[in-house]
Amino acid sequence: MREWQLLSRHAGTVFVGQIAVMAFGVTDTLVAARYSSEALAALSVGSATYISIFVALLGVLTAQLPIWSELRGAGHTLSLGRSVRQSLYLALAITVVGMTLLLLPGPLLTWTQIPAALRGEVEVYLAILALALPPALLFRLYSTLNQSLGKPLLVTWIQIGSLGLKIPLSIWFVFGGMGLSPLGLAGCAWATLIVNWSMVAIALWLLRTQDLYVPYRLWQRIEPPDWATIRGFARLGIPTGLSIMVEVTAFTLMALFIARQGTIAAASHQVASTLAALLYMMPLSLGIASSARVSYWLGAGHPERARTAMRLGLQMALGLALICALFLWLLHLPLARLFAGPNPPVVLLAATLLPWVALYHLFDAVQAVSVFILRSYGVATASLVIYSVLLWGLGLGGGYVIAYEGLAGLPPLPTPSAFWIAASVALGLTAVAVLTLLAWASKRPRPAH
Repeated sequence: MREWQLLSRHAGTVFVGQIAVMAFGVTDTLVAARYSSEALAALSVGSATYISIFVALLGVLTAQLPIWSELRGAGHTLSLGRSVRQSLYLALAITVVGMTLLLLPGPLLTWTQIPAALRGEVEVYLAILALALPPALLFRLYSTLNQSLGKPLLVTWIQIGSLGLKIPLSIWFVFGGMGLSPLGLAGCAWATLIVNWSMVAIALWLLRTQDLYVPYRLWQRIEPPDWATIRGFARLGIPTGLSIMVEVTAFTLMALFIARQGTIAAASHQVASTLAALLYMMPLSLGIASSARVSYWLGAGHPERARTAMRLGLQMALGLALICALFLWLLHLPLARLFAGPNPPVVLLAATLLPWVALYHLFDAVQAVSVFILRSYGVATASLVIYSVLLWGLGLGGGYVIAYEGLAGLPPLPTPSAFWIAASVALGLTAVAVLTLLAWASKRPRPAH
């Protein structure tokens, strides 16, 4: 099978699964919007806080993808299995950190000046999600393993099936019925908790029963911590996790800063951010598939084939991003109506944000795939520096200045648009920077596996 066919099949399978997972958030947005505008605003703040923490931890685990793909390419099956077992120690450590942050969100909510009317509901929502974090991270390890093996289909089927459970549970728990009192926004979190533990249970059963995993001897007795191996995970995983944290918090902290503009602004931003996150599933899937293929060929000792996979991934990402951006720009008003529900002020404000989301996505697709491939070449810290300066400094910081302080003699523009404009400019510069870095990294001499 040709490289572009392998890449397309892998990315397409991952994409379907990621869309199913993304539909968790879309479901919660649609359900909360129809429960109350206050619930939608609290969801905007709560989901932004949870995602900011979760994706940083997820990034530390996802960084194992190029390591395991390269081991597979080199034919080191037993070493791959041992590496998976060692990664459980890392997962345990970051789970403790994540649960602590979710159970104690007060300092973050105070720093971002979240209105008192939203804080109680947000804190309950995050406390429930703290219990959903361990299975979410364990399932991410299972997903990363399958992606490194070039077999993401089992993961995708679990994710699709879980959506079939998530939708009715969220509706039932939020609105109540059949003897259950309405739980409001907390119902969304309880539904996620049940679904996450169900997904892990199925993944463990598959690991135990499927022939696919037999060569790696995953179920051998776990070894004591190998600190050299764990340090290797950390060298790539910590900068990767921090990079993803910067990238996502530059996105999610917008919700916390916009929340002070009121319920309508927060709700309209939730619509825009939901669509942006939904569109991101495309470059995320291509980034995962491209990283797996590039790392596989590097492990197999074929750097030219690795560069071919890299170029194909970037070309596909740019072409699809152009189509998605045009679609969003042309249909911004109907999409705003669909996601905002029966809230005319929210619909009108959200419709003004979606053209900026289209531009944001175009730059986001290019830089996201580039950064995934950079990790295959062992480069993670440089992208962290680029993200910190441009996404936090220029994007988030610039949006705050435009919205609340004014810029270059202009008065403040206290609307969500200020943040989306600054974020789009910052992402455009980020795309140029990481593409330049990738061109250098892919051509430098690399030691043998």
